[in-house]
Amino acid sequence: MALNIVRDIDDLVKVKHVLASVSDKTGLDSFIPALVRINPDVKIYSTGGTYKAIREILGDKADKNLVAVSDYTGQPEMQGGLVKTLDFKIYLGLLSETYNDAHQADLKRTSAVAIDMVVVNLYPFRETVAKEGVTPEMARTNIDIGGPCMVRASAKNYLRVASVTDPADYAKIADELSANGGAISLATRFALMRKAFAHTAQYDTAIAAFFGATAPETVRGTYCLH
Repeated sequence: MALNIVRDIDDLVKVKHVLASVSDKTGLDSFIPALVRINPDVKIYSTGGTYKAIREILGDKADKNLVAVSDYTGQPEMQGGLVKTLDFKIYLGLLSETYNDAHQADLKRTSAVAIDMVVVNLYPFRETVAKEGVTPEMARTNIDIGGPCMVRASAKNYLRVASVTDPADYAKIADELSANGGAISLATRFALMRKAFAHTAQYDTAIAAFFGATAPETVRGTYCLH
């Protein structure tokens, strides 16, 4: 397999397309308006409850700045929200490289956009399993699939994409965007990448720890077996 070894990148990347899907919606009410204020043409692609929250936050501006991921991909969400963002157009937008002609041709061929920022935090697995009497099924259903995939893809491509996983970072990111005409620096993207991979590592560790301590007979007792 031939690997993509990148030489040419931009220090400052203007944030034109944002993918947002968060369990913890803390700070969205200030961060989303800041993104729109800094770049009035920004497009925010979102799903499910995050889409509804952003629509309420933006009000009349939602029609211009907010896009449902299902409208963008042409695929409806799977029942229960199990599949929302696992789509070729999404990951092409996350992993494509600015100075790769083949990637740019793929974007054009599929009418996809290069996603410049991902705002994602994950299902509350640790909070769920910390509750008294939690069952394996309650834990299982709080295992996030699409979220870690988006975080990992955007973090891998820190060359162009900002992977934002912590609401505590929203204010300083908005300040940097405002100071740089809507662009974010390589230094910040790299710092966010390190934080993003730590975030997914801790998440997977919590899942492994919970199920590693769960007896098989407890799992069997959770379900009606056929």
